[in-house]
Amino acid sequence: MTTPKCVLFDLDGTLVDTAPDLAYAANCVRAEAGRPALPVALYRPAASAGARGLLKVALDLAPDHAEFPARRERFLEHYRQNIARESCVFPELEPVLRDFERRGLRWGVVTNKPAWLTQPLLQALKLSTRAACAIGMVEGLAPKPAPDSLLRACRELDLSPQDCIYVGDDKRDILAARAAGMPSVGAGWGYLGEDGPIESWGADTLAQTPAELARLCA
Repeated sequence: MTTPKCVLFDLDGTLVDTAPDLAYAANCVRAEAGRPALPVALYRPAASAGARGLLKVALDLAPDHAEFPARRERFLEHYRQNIARESCVFPELEPVLRDFERRGLRWGVVTNKPAWLTQPLLQALKLSTRAACAIGMVEGLAPKPAPDSLLRACRELDLSPQDCIYVGDDKRDILAARAAGMPSVGAGWGYLGEDGPIESWGADTLAQTPAELARLCA
C-alpha cells in the first residue's frame, strides 16, 4: 500500500471509543422499561451498528417491532444529551493523528452516524478543526456499504479514491471502500461487530493496532 494523501476513518469504534456513551443511552432506555443496566462490554460488539444493534442488545428489539421507533427516538435523545460523557479518541490512536498532522498528512471522518450527532461529537472532542472532512449521514446520502459517503469525501478533499485509504472496524466499511475503489484497512482495535473474523472481510490490509496503521502510512 502506497502512502496515502488522506487517511479516512470510520468514527464509532475506529477513531473514537463511543461505546461507553452509547451503552449509557441504551441503559437509559432499559431503565425506562423498568430493567437494570447492562455492562458496557455487552454493548461494545454492537456499537458500530447504531441504534439497531444497541436496542437489540438492550431490549431484544428488531427494527420491525412495533415499539422500535419510539424506543429508537428515546435512545437517540439520551445519546444526544450525553454524547461525550466518556467518549474519547482511542488513546493509542491520538499520537498517530498528531504524527499525521506534523507530517502534513490529512485525515478525515466518514461515518454512518447521522451528521446531527457526528458534528457535536467531533466538536466536543476538539476534532472538528483537525479533520480535513467529516461526512455523516444526511438525507439522500446512502449509508455504507454503499460508496456514496466515501466518494463525497473525495470530492470535498479534491482527491481520487486511490489517493486515500479508509480505515474501519466493520465489514460494511471494507465493502464501501471496495465499491468506491479506495484501498481499505481493517482496524483490529475496533468493535469488529458480528460479521465473522476481520480476516474474512476482504480488506486490502489489516492493522491490529494504531501503531501498525502508522507504519502503513509512513
